[in-house]
Amino acid sequence: MQQGCSLQSYYGLIVLLLIALTGCSEEDRPLESPVKLEGNIFGTFYQVTMADPLTQGQVNELEAGIEEELESVDQSMSTYRDDAELMAFNQAPLGEWQPLSDGLIDVMAISQSIAEASDGAFDITIGDLVNLWSFGPEARPEEVPSDQELDERLGRVGFDAIDLDPQALEARRTRDVFVDLSAIAKGYATDRVAAYLDQQGIEHYLVNLGGDLITRGYRNIDEQTAWRIGIEVPENGEQRAEHVLPLDSISVATSGDYRHYFEADGKRYSHTIDPRNGKPITHDLASVSVFHPSNAWADGWATALMVAGDEEGMDLASEHDLNVLMLIREGDKWRSVASPGFAQHFGDELIESLDIEIASARADDRETATGD
Repeated sequence: MQQGCSLQSYYGLIVLLLIALTGCSEEDRPLESPVKLEGNIFGTFYQVTMADPLTQGQVNELEAGIEEELESVDQSMSTYRDDAELMAFNQAPLGEWQPLSDGLIDVMAISQSIAEASDGAFDITIGDLVNLWSFGPEARPEEVPSDQELDERLGRVGFDAIDLDPQALEARRTRDVFVDLSAIAKGYATDRVAAYLDQQGIEHYLVNLGGDLITRGYRNIDEQTAWRIGIEVPENGEQRAEHVLPLDSISVATSGDYRHYFEADGKRYSHTIDPRNGKPITHDLASVSVFHPSNAWADGWATALMVAGDEEGMDLASEHDLNVLMLIREGDKWRSVASPGFAQHFGDELIESLDIEIASARADDRETATGD
């Protein structure tokens, strides 16, 4: 009887040893490149593609770290979470300085800079207007607001209602504005994921957070091929790539008026609101892509230029030396126009092959036509 027990214990020990060895080998198993991680956050998706040689254990650790970075930004900057740091700031007493995290202060400071540079085309105090037009957390019925409602909420909007003290990590509202960071927080989160991957020694990756993209290194290390991304336009209700571009250690954010909207009385209303008049944009600019080392800056500027429209927006892009590609409606067709910075970054050969106009050339043509 005792011998049977010993034999049983022996076999049990062998089974445990085999399980341990199997688990260890699984963690150390090399994975075929590239490795793709996917998930959902901020009401959209994320994809992280890595070309570095990695084991299953390393990927498990990276996935946990990426999700922690994304959750941290969501908990800080969401307007859909009652426990978010931003919602606490929006509900704090007026005029009282509130301590804020490094990340929230950074994003608000970037936002204020873009607001000033764009003459108010970008404004994070637009939250009440976003809610009024049924695109925010209030979940109002999809209807056109009255002029009285519009004037009332527009009167509260203005980035001058936010005071920041970045050194003290404090901010305050001086008017009853609702801060909404949805036009820039996703870009900041993209930067955070990229910074995390850099810290972990990952040298070749593509981060895609709901269409906000940032790359490092190569898609194929051995062949040294660049990451390639598509700039999309809607066609017959579907998305297709109008241009395919190589990205080399840079980020891109695109703002468009065709994905989020509602219809009332036969008219379509874009989700992009102009903070200067409180109404959805109505011009022919279909999308703006901004290429920048920081995706937070790219995200904010893409929204500002989308609000401004093609002519005013391209003037701003030239003034601030931004790397920009615009897709402009012309009936049922599209025209692609780039800033001088875009042309300088991607080179004449690619510009010509994609049939992209350069904004400076168009400006010269207008001057010649008017005799100026």
